[in-house]
Amino acid sequence: MKLSNEKEGAFYAALSYIIWGIIPVYWKMLQDVAADEILAHRVLWSFIFMVGLLLATKKWNSFVAFVKEISHNPKKLFALLTASLLVSANWGVFIWAVNSGHILQTSLGYYINPLISVLLGMLVLKEKLNSAQILSFALAAIGVLILGIHYGEIPWVSLILAITFGLYGLAKKMISAEASIGLTLETMMVTPIALGYLVYLMVTSESQFFVSADTALLLMGGGIATALPLLYFAKGAQKVPLSMLGFLQYIAPTLTLILGVFVYNESFTKMHLLAFLFIWGALTIYSLSMTKWGVSGAQKMKNRMKIGA
Repeated sequence: MKLSNEKEGAFYAALSYIIWGIIPVYWKMLQDVAADEILAHRVLWSFIFMVGLLLATKKWNSFVAFVKEISHNPKKLFALLTASLLVSANWGVFIWAVNSGHILQTSLGYYINPLISVLLGMLVLKEKLNSAQILSFALAAIGVLILGIHYGEIPWVSLILAITFGLYGLAKKMISAEASIGLTLETMMVTPIALGYLVYLMVTSESQFFVSADTALLLMGGGIATALPLLYFAKGAQKVPLSMLGFLQYIAPTLTLILGVFVYNESFTKMHLLAFLFIWGALTIYSLSMTKWGVSGAQKMKNRMKIGA
């Protein structure tokens, strides 16, 4: 029974990472729509979908109870607002990057995200780093530096994606909400802004929502594309060893990298390969060191690991 549960958990966790890895294909279908409008629709329809899901799964009362609890806790309320703004910024940058031909930079961003999360843990939570983690940071820094020299500038897209999601993970640790309730709360906080912006676009005749039925359906479907992998991840994470979860998380940026190079023909030079080799080396050392620590190390990995494109 335990093996069966682990297989089921691995299936759902891997499925969530596969969806996150190929999600650029979805946003590419909306390439003619501005990234800010896509983001606003993503927030709005994610919230609507999650409310429907909470009602269907009979979690609405739990959601209302949590809202009441958090409304009397300024610290958690601030953390929720922070998480909402950070994940919205992350989504917006990701969508813009995908539709502007920077898929490789998004891949790099999610490769280095676990390392950024560890760094934030050291700076904010005063966690100590061991020699393997220090070596991982050194290798990752060299990889980013190589890309910086190659581009002639720092790969800001990658760093913004990694840092916003790392900070988002820290904020969520303060909230401690179940996955579906957490996503509903986060989208609820920014839905008024998203809705206001969409009304503005309609009033100024700049909205692309009514251009075609296909566009409208894709914009609405962004809510489902956002929520489903998160829910699959939550279901899978409960049933697999945490060390396995740590390795599975690299499925997403690997698939994104493959899409960028082989499907959307983004340039992947020898300098890119060299930089990614340093990043992959850093992640290998980091992951192996976490696995060697066993349960305690894996628990730290889960606490630091937050995914969602």
